[in-house]
Amino acid sequence: MDEAVIKYYRRLLREGFEHAGQLQSPSIFLDSAAEGIRVCGHSTGHMHIFVGVSDRKIDDIKYLCSCDPTANVSVEALCDLVKGKTFEEVATMTEDSFLQVVGSKGEELREKAKGLLELLNRGLMRYQTQGSR
Repeated sequence: MDEAVIKYYRRLLREGFEHAGQLQSPSIFLDSAAEGIRVCGHSTGHMHIFVGVSDRKIDDIKYLCSCDPTANVSVEALCDLVKGKTFEEVATMTEDSFLQVVGSKGEELREKAKGLLELLNRGLMRYQTQGSR
């Protein structure tokens, strides 16, 4: 784990995990294990993401996870990056956005960011094809 991720994680421990929790009746529910996307650092870890959508825009996002520190940093960065963004803006987002937010150049963070973006974009695509509720 690189120094920038450690520093970011320590800040989260001090100040709290702002986006941890769940949304009641989310527009989109994502389970990384069910999707076959390994985001957590161990086989027993889980990542659940709850997304609130309004007018093709992410108006709220929360998560519950039992993961390694890098995954926790990644999912917090994801929430910061996508909240308030349109589906189109999220679709063009790359792992580099995560690296900038965290101040890291680490490959482990890049891989987790890639998995989270894939997971979120799958959920957004399903939401669009199934029609909003």
